[in-house]
Amino acid sequence: MAKKGATVKVKMVSTAGTGYYYVTKVNKKTKTEKLVKKKFDPRAKHPETGKPGAHVDFKEDKVK
Repeated sequence: MAKKGATVKVKMVSTAGTGYYYVTKVNKKTKTEKLVKKKFDPRAKHPETGKPGAHVDFKEDKVK
């Protein structure tokens, strides 16, 4: 039988509070700290124009 890998699925939740999220894989052996990435959130309001869609930080959370 094959060994299980070290990669785990994690949910990246928007810090803008819109409830939008991405699901990605992370290698827990090499990345021990919480992951934070700047990605596009189509529900967030852009701070300068007020239009929907902005790049915001996404923080790691558990997949349920």
